[in-house]
Amino acid sequence: MYARLSPLNAHDRELSRFRFRIAFAAVIVVLAFLVLLARFFDLQVLRHEYYSTRAEDNRISLVPIIPNRGIIVDRNGTVMARNYSAFTLEITPAKVDDLEAMIEGLGKVVDIQPKDRKRFRKLLEESKTFESLPIRTRLTEEEVARFAANRYRFPGVEVKARLFRQYPLGAVASHALGYISRINKRDMEMIEENEQETNYKGTDHIGKTGIEQKYEFALHGETGYEQVEIDAGGRAIRRLSRSAPVQGKDLTLTLDTKLQDIAEKVFGDRRGALVAIEPSTGGILALVSNPTFDPNLFVDGIRSDDWDLLNNSPEKPLLNRALNGAYPPGSTFKPFMALAALETGKRTPGQAISDPGFFNFGGHQFRDDKKGGHGSVDMYKSIVHSCDTYYYMLANDMGIDAIARFMGQLGFGQKTGVDIEGESEGVLPSPEWKMRRFKRPEQQKWFAGETISIGIGQGYNAYTPIQLAQAMATVANNGVMFRPHLVKYITDSRTGEKTMIEPEPLRLLHWKQQNIDVIKRAMIGVNTSGTAAKAFAGAGYVSGGKTGTAQVFSLKGGDYKATRLKKELRDHALFVAFAPADKPTIALAVLVENGGFGAQSAAPIARMVFDYYLLGKLPKGVAQEDDTEDD
Repeated sequence: MYARLSPLNAHDRELSRFRFRIAFAAVIVVLAFLVLLARFFDLQVLRHEYYSTRAEDNRISLVPIIPNRGIIVDRNGTVMARNYSAFTLEITPAKVDDLEAMIEGLGKVVDIQPKDRKRFRKLLEESKTFESLPIRTRLTEEEVARFAANRYRFPGVEVKARLFRQYPLGAVASHALGYISRINKRDMEMIEENEQETNYKGTDHIGKTGIEQKYEFALHGETGYEQVEIDAGGRAIRRLSRSAPVQGKDLTLTLDTKLQDIAEKVFGDRRGALVAIEPSTGGILALVSNPTFDPNLFVDGIRSDDWDLLNNSPEKPLLNRALNGAYPPGSTFKPFMALAALETGKRTPGQAISDPGFFNFGGHQFRDDKKGGHGSVDMYKSIVHSCDTYYYMLANDMGIDAIARFMGQLGFGQKTGVDIEGESEGVLPSPEWKMRRFKRPEQQKWFAGETISIGIGQGYNAYTPIQLAQAMATVANNGVMFRPHLVKYITDSRTGEKTMIEPEPLRLLHWKQQNIDVIKRAMIGVNTSGTAAKAFAGAGYVSGGKTGTAQVFSLKGGDYKATRLKKELRDHALFVAFAPADKPTIALAVLVENGGFGAQSAAPIARMVFDYYLLGKLPKGVAQEDDTEDD
């Protein structure tokens, strides 16, 4: 039998257990407090700055202040692009449960047209859901007041004051100016590549084409910021600090908008391009691509029907023909060929050929435009009366390598470097070019017969109107070539300081002045007694020019009859010119797509442009001459 524990022993054991539990609990409590103290030390001491910043961020909102975009004016101070303020009704899709129901409800308070809904859906597809997107722009004061009274019914919807871009001249110079539109994914990638993300916080629009695109970062300015204290509900309580935005820089262009407007109007409904350059600086006086478009259509996000009309039009109004259209230069190439002949010693001014009206080579007959030929032809006559046979023979004597070398100096087949993105190179034919262009060996070989048509500006020749204008300006300026440019100077909005865009000489071509004078004298003859004489009859100044007609497709020996061909198959009309002849202040190139003879369609346009620029004479209309010489 076991001895029973005494009551005293049992009591001692219970007391001992109780004390152990108390001690254990005390240790647990102490450890817990030590953990809390350590955590408190970590939060309040070691990580104080981090959590303090986060708490401050929760209390303070950093609101970007979008800067005013810089304005654009022409050389005479005429405003071409400016800003104005208007109210916009905007929706943040992430804050709306039923977007369609919300829009339906809004439509009962503010007028929302189907076109507004289409544009909103398009923006919604291109944007992030937390972005604020416009459903209606340019609200009236009455509409703003009506929405304000019903604001509580539409969470996630608000009225904002926005700056809008405006092009007061409408379609005038639209291809030079370009336009702005909403930022898309590709634009954001460009912004990130240029490390401009911070500066574009809150910015919705960006330059898409033309000057607006090329000088985007100068025009945009610097974004400002406001520190605003907010409550738990996200409502602003007070402004703590403000960093003012810096307005974008203003641009003054070399363009003359009155000259530009006249040049566009004299084209009428014909497709084409014109580039007028100041030879002594490279400043572009007019840059026309017809038809044009209204850049104001793009500012709010272009409507789908407007986009379809522009994008699908057979007239291609969005194509910048002056920079992106590559065309055979036709006979406008002949003065440059003649200068090459003089400089390389292949011809002298008085050296004459007998023109029977054709040139035979390799079993193929290359025909002149005049049946029976021009008789005895020297260099002067070859340019004044545009003799093809003279240049067939010259091209054969010079060879393709010598032609390509000389024309490369004039900038043919190269980007001019004008301050607009997307310029085309064109095609300066050469054996090396043909090797790159074609894949099959039998296509890569250069044949001597291909050189013949190069001499009259046909064959593989394909140049942009701005390249032709630059080459003409270089001859007019006696071999000094300047880079064509549109911006004259940039003005700092804060200081008013103007930074000139200095004329940039690309190269000095060491031509003999006597050779240049021969070419200029012959081009003066074109406008006084040659193919452009009727277009320039009675002009109050002396100018030089050269007409050109470029085949769109081969006639294969047949006779050219414009009336028998579809409009799109008719020849292009071209003209290059400079004036005044003694000291040129303007040089230009004109192209009229499917316009027929250069003397009939292109030269009259140049005449009216010269009349206004040199004499201030406004044109009454475009002359239509049917009995001019063929070229």
